[in-house]
This record gives sequence, structure tokens and C-alpha cells, in this order.
Amino acid sequence: MRVLIQRVRQGAVHVGGETVARIGPGVVLLVGVTHTDTPAEADWLAKKVAHLRIFEDEAGKMNRSLKEVGGEALVVSQFTLYADPYEGRRPSLIHAAPPEHARPLIERFAESLRAEGIPVQMGVFGAHMLVEIHNDGPVTIWLERSAPPRGEGSG
Repeated sequence: MRVLIQRVRQGAVHVGGETVARIGPGVVLLVGVTHTDTPAEADWLAKKVAHLRIFEDEAGKMNRSLKEVGGEALVVSQFTLYADPYEGRRPSLIHAAPPEHARPLIERFAESLRAEGIPVQMGVFGAHMLVEIHNDGPVTIWLERSAPPRGEGSG
């Protein structure tokens, strides 16, 4: 699973001209699922998102978590996070999980966030959505269950 975290002042999802979800300060989470993902990845990512210190403290340092600031989460499924754009001109989507595998894991991720005490709104799985993101900072972080290799100077 992959999650693109965007710290926001507000966010919303519109489908067919109607607002189906809206949050205030918190995070918009674009979530992609691949074929081999399991509920364990969903649970791990939700816990990481809830406790990741990406909100500023009184000194202006990113030292507070979503949970600590009482922020909300807007979960939006996005299969294109697994698009492979490197061959040809049209991105391949073969690494994206089919809906019958992805939907339960997206729902599990949202439920795991709720279990951490995070208020969660959701987009509409499989729908054409207009996602409104008021990125704060901007702060945008890529998160996967398997962390990329750590290089010199990372800590």
C-alpha cells in the first residue's frame, strides 16, 4: 500500500456535483493498493499516519501528530498511485489491485485510523471524484509499508 499524505487546512470530495465528504484541518490521504497488500499493511500505515509528527508546535517545528492536534482525515482511494509511466506514453496500471482486493483494504485503513481516534471521512470508491485539497505548508509526504532504502545522512 501507498499513501500520499497532504497536510491540509481543509479538504473535500465532490461526486456528480454533490459534496460527499468534507474535513477541516488535518490530512487528505490518497491511498493506493497493489496485489500483494494485506490488512497488516493497512493497519501499520494507519497507525503511522495517526502518529506521524507533521503538525507544528508552539515553536513552529513539526512536532505534533494528527492525533495530538485533533485533526481529521479524508481517505481517497487512488489506484493511479501504482501507475507505471516508464514504458510508452500511457501509464500501465497492472500493479494496481483490482477493486475486489483494494476496496476492503481501503476500508480497513479507514477503520484503523478511526480506531486510533482520528475522525475519518471518505471519498467514493470507484467514482470519478473532484478532490479539493488546501495543502498547508505545503506538506506532502509519501508513505509505504516497505520504506525505501536509507542512504547516508538519513536518520
